[in-house]
This record gives sequence, structure tokens and C-alpha cells, in this order.
Amino acid sequence: MNARDAFRKEYGTEPSGLWAAPGRVNLIGEHTDYNDGFVLPFALPQRTVAAVGPAPAGEWTVCSTFQDEAISFGHTEPGEVTGWAAYVAGVVWALRDAGHDVPGARIAVDSDVPLGSGLSSSAALESSVLTALIDLGGLDVPLERRPAIAQRAENVYVGAPTGILDQSASIRCREGHALFLDCRSYEVEQIPFDLAAEGLAILVVNSNAPHQHVDGEYGARRKSCEEAARLLGVPALRDVTGAELDDALARLDDEVMRRRVRHIVTEDDRVLETVRLLKAGQVREIGPLLTASHASMRDDFEITVPQVDLAVETALAEGAYGARMTGGGFGGCVLTLLDADKADLVTAAVEQAYAEAGFTAPTAWTVTAGPGATKL
Repeated sequence: MNARDAFRKEYGTEPSGLWAAPGRVNLIGEHTDYNDGFVLPFALPQRTVAAVGPAPAGEWTVCSTFQDEAISFGHTEPGEVTGWAAYVAGVVWALRDAGHDVPGARIAVDSDVPLGSGLSSSAALESSVLTALIDLGGLDVPLERRPAIAQRAENVYVGAPTGILDQSASIRCREGHALFLDCRSYEVEQIPFDLAAEGLAILVVNSNAPHQHVDGEYGARRKSCEEAARLLGVPALRDVTGAELDDALARLDDEVMRRRVRHIVTEDDRVLETVRLLKAGQVREIGPLLTASHASMRDDFEITVPQVDLAVETALAEGAYGARMTGGGFGGCVLTLLDADKADLVTAAVEQAYAEAGFTAPTAWTVTAGPGATKL
């Protein structure tokens, strides 16, 4: 059943339209977003589709193809709607909180973005519903302001302390490009990312070790970074340059905090260098930066798990140019830059390595850079 069919079944009528928003893969730049730094995501072909139609003012109902019961709510405050529907109620709340007259709506959603895999299924849901409600109500919300509204829904209403990367990618990405985003100014630059022309591919390996952001670990990393910035006397860790890193680390007493800072500062530098190489057409040369990013996440930020480490090690052993975990960490997916004709070989090698280690079997597929949120 798709979103349109689910709408017909639940509400007995046709929707006004269909709106879609993608999941994302972050090519490089992990945990830099809430440190006012730089990120480089691209949109996945996998997306969440929302079929939406009008309802009386102040009334919203949402159903989905993956839950049995529809959920209805009115004007709510953070925490009043829980579970997956909180992401929808959060979008309504965030739009209203920003001063917009949000139209009542009936919503049915369907998605092929893998849940709990670090590919930002939550942002895809938020962004599809947000785009639909803006169109349905004729709301004046410029494209560049939309990610912050969706982020506020997740941060304040749902309670997940994520940065702006996911929502920016889901809303602002373009097909065939990676999105270079300055998370302080929200300025973006579309970076050409046509791997097929180079005979390359990105293989995404879902470790099937699910992660969850609404827990202590993600929040603890963010708190540590913010405290380090305070101790260093800078607005955010983005303001510490690579040249200043050693001096900054010497001013911090806590060894764990030093590792966290080192990851953020070096990761920002890796993003900038990746953008430079892509602009120069040197796509294969970004591979070592991807691998260095993973090592930094593993050793300094301590957010990887054995399943993703094994996928990275196996892919590199099979000749990949680079590999890294993507997403917030503690499970989720690995992306691998490789020759397109090696995708099956690397997939088989990772499957064998997982079987030998006694891990749940992974799933893998190649991806291309798709478009952001749109009406279908």
C-alpha cells in the first residue's frame, strides 16, 4: 500500500496531493553541524511520501502504512504527542510557534527510508509534512527557513538534540549534487557529485545495528562540545582552526573533552578539503578523507560500534577508495566509495565478515544523489 492508497482507505476520499522528502547520506562532516561547522550531505533516492488533504481548522490526523491506527491531535505542546506521530505534531507546533496559521489536515505517510539506520528517516517525515502544510496553507516560508522549523520540531517537540544537517539535506539538496552547508550562516553551495561519470559508486551498508538519538550518548557529545567551546572562549568549536588545535587542546584538562574537540576541528577541515577536491574533479582522492573521518569518529568521538567498524575495514581490504560510518553513530550505516563494478564484491565480503563475526546480516545498496523535498 502506498500513501495515496492509505489516504483513501483511512479517510474515504482523495488527497489534495502528494509531497515527498528524501532520507540522506552525509558524505562527510559528522557532529559538526551543532558546532556551527560544515557538512556535506546528499539526498537519497529513498524518500517519505505524504498524501495530504484538508481538515477543519485546528484538527490534524495522521496515519501510515507502517502503523495500524490513525492518530488525531489539535493544538498541542511539546511532549503531548509521542511516538512516530510526534514528528508530525512537532511540525505543526513549530510552524504555529513561528507565527504561521497552519491549515487543518488529514495526512497519510509511506516511506522506503530504512528506519533506525542513520539515514534520517525522521527528517524525511518532518520535511515531507512541512512542505505539504506550507503548500496546502499557502504559507510564506522561504526555502532557506524551512530546515530550522523542521529542526525545531525535532529538538523541542520530540526532544532529540540533533543539528540542522538532516533537515537541510532533506529540503535543500539537488539531484546530482552534494550540499555544502555552513551550519552557522545556513549558506549552501551545490557541489557536483556525479559518480557514474567517473565509473564510481557509493555503496551504503546498513549494519542493522540500529541507533537512536533520543538517548544519552548523542546529547552527551553535544554537551561536551558546548562546554569545551565555553572553556576555550569561542562561540562554537567551528571557531577553532586546525592551526590553533594543539594550543586549544593544551588548555583543556579533560582528556575525553580533548578527544571530542580534536574530532570536530579535524572533521571541519576534512569537509573543506573534500569540497575542494570535488570541485577539482578529483573524486577518488576524497577516499582517504572519508577513512580518516571514520577513524576520528571511532577513536576521538567514540560513536562507532563493532558492526560498522568491521564493514569499513572489510570494504577497504577489498579495494574501496574510502569508507566511513555516516549519521549520528552508535549503529546505522557505512558509506563506501568504490569502483562501480566492485559493489557486489564488497557487499559479499562484508556479508561474509558479518557471518563469521556472528553479527546480524547487513543489507547493502548503491545510491545516487537525489532531489530534495518536492510536490509530486
